[in-house]
Amino acid sequence: MKKKKILYTVIASANILSLLCTLIISIAGESIAKSMSYNNTAEKWSSDGDYAQISCFFSEDAGVTVDNIGGAKASMLESLKNISVVPEENQKLIPEAYSTSAGQASIKSDTTKGRSNAQLIAVGGDFFLFRDFDLLDGSYFSESDIMQDGAVIDRNLAWALYGSDEISGKNIYINDTKFYIAGVIDTPQTKYEKKTAGDLPIAYISYDGAGLLNNSSNVSMSSMPTGLNDDSFSGGMGDFMPISNSFNKITCYECLMPDPVENYAYNAVDSYFKSSYENKYSIVNNTERFKPSVRAKAFKNLSDYAVINNSVIYPYWENASRIVEFKLTSLYFYRRLTYIIPVLTLLYLLVILWKIAGILKNHFTEWTGDKITRVVYNHSEKKRLKKENADKKENVYEKN
Repeated sequence: MKKKKILYTVIASANILSLLCTLIISIAGESIAKSMSYNNTAEKWSSDGDYAQISCFFSEDAGVTVDNIGGAKASMLESLKNISVVPEENQKLIPEAYSTSAGQASIKSDTTKGRSNAQLIAVGGDFFLFRDFDLLDGSYFSESDIMQDGAVIDRNLAWALYGSDEISGKNIYINDTKFYIAGVIDTPQTKYEKKTAGDLPIAYISYDGAGLLNNSSNVSMSSMPTGLNDDSFSGGMGDFMPISNSFNKITCYECLMPDPVENYAYNAVDSYFKSSYENKYSIVNNTERFKPSVRAKAFKNLSDYAVINNSVIYPYWENASRIVEFKLTSLYFYRRLTYIIPVLTLLYLLVILWKIAGILKNHFTEWTGDKITRVVYNHSEKKRLKKENADKKENVYEKN
């Protein structure tokens, strides 16, 4: 009896420890995934869960430009139309964004002291919808602005130029071309984004704004690699790209698309780009990428993160998400191992219950057998007694 008590105590302790590990890993994994909130744009756009966020990243020689990217949206709209999903009046059914690195530029303020080098990123479409930037001052620019000379700069650049982050509306000069500061955003906050964003401050300008630089006679561009250069993750927004050759180029395309069936949006986008850019792009389902089941299943392909077999360009926010993917893949796989003891315990309990059920079945069979025997015996006795009484009455009648 003592041995059984010790066994049951050990089993109970092991199960509590396993469940505690499962809980800790789940909380840690969810916290890490939430830190990459740019992957949750579909949830912000539609709380019904009927949208998916898809991102595509291209190599330098893919040839995707602002002029030909419209075909992607047209193809997706046609695909949705075929299943009777059409936009309502004034509805933007498929928000999209695109971007690329525009290299490094020299930026100065109206004052003589404010000056800094910075990374330039050319953006278009609903780019800021897809980012989780913390806007400190001003606002974002958009394609509907009459003038395309606005810039969104990060806090580090704002302080380097004007010694403050409340400077929206002030002028800056990017390679001596005049822009105004539309808004100021905070610098990357997560350790993964800090690792991949690089040391230089960042300025975001529109593609038309990049065209202003391209057409300026005062352009003197110094190019640079602009992202993570790591053995395990493809680096940066691009390597040594002068702005005069990049303002029309797209290396990152993102969209939100209705997803009436699982992976419908992913397959629709993938089929379009695969037909023209096979082996020159990488596609991601941002909405699904951090799900525990997806990550645990990807553990068998974990080595893929250490091998770069294409020339696809990843922006810093995607490189940060890829690091998180790598961490969560291991984390959620090992979480599955914590299920082993509870599962074995459950099987053990089922065996015990099966044995108990067998014993109860035997007792029930014996009980019901006795019951049936008694019922049959009583019925037979009643029948016999009834017959005896009938015979006695008949004999009495005959005597009389």
